Amino acid sequence: MSQHEDAAKVAEVEAEQIGFGIDIGGSGIKGAPVHLGTGELLTKRFRMPTPEESSPEAVGAVLAQVVEHFELPAIAHIGVTFPGIVKNGVAHSAANVDKRWVDTDVVEVVQRWTGHTAYVANDADAAGYAEIAYGAAKGKKGTVLVLTLGTGIGSAMIYDGVLIPNFELGHLELDGHDAETRAASSIKDEEGLSYAEWAQRLQRYFAHVEFLFSPDLFVVGGGVSKEHEHFLPLLDLKTP
Repeated sequence: MSQHEDAAKVAEVEAEQIGFGIDIGGSGIKGAPVHLGTGELLTKRFRMPTPEESSPEAVGAVLAQVVEHFELPAIAHIGVTFPGIVKNGVAHSAANVDKRWVDTDVVEVVQRWTGHTAYVANDADAAGYAEIAYGAAKGKKGTVLVLTLGTGIGSAMIYDGVLIPNFELGHLELDGHDAETRAASSIKDEEGLSYAEWAQRLQRYFAHVEFLFSPDLFVVGGGVSKEHEHFLPLLDLKTP
């Protein structure tokens, strides 16, 4: 869809019902307007590459371009997902982006570059909130673990519908390695692994997480989840 068509789609919806989500990733920065009532995207996502120098200012400039693409109403708030621990809008770690993000007020950077009120959360936590509000964790009792497979591995723990923030499981040690350097979907591509070969690594990781936390449900996210039929049936776990 062209910029004009995307902007026209947004203009069809009452301004009060429009939110905007942006994901800052290690390889790409993606954004799309969201209907706040349903949680559904109003258009396809618009993606730009994460700049090689992924400093706060370099990424901020890309955020501005992503937002400008949709010609959002002034009152639209922006929700930003960030690959690291976030407390009160400040980054306390940075995975797969420039380490200059650490101790940076991410909210201030986003608001300055986009001109919109912004809220920031860890990327996997944001996935967890979405699952609570609209997805598989909605109304679910017990422990739900959301694991996102991408450049790294993100995780969110939900207990009785309440998210426990900054619950990082991507950096668990697994066979002497940082888990995400063995089992993230990016590693599958980098090492040219087949789905069966990658599933063996996922099995080791998921079984370890299952042993540690005994969850009632796993929810798998990330872009590769669209191809779940190629690897999830190969996993042998007690947890659904």
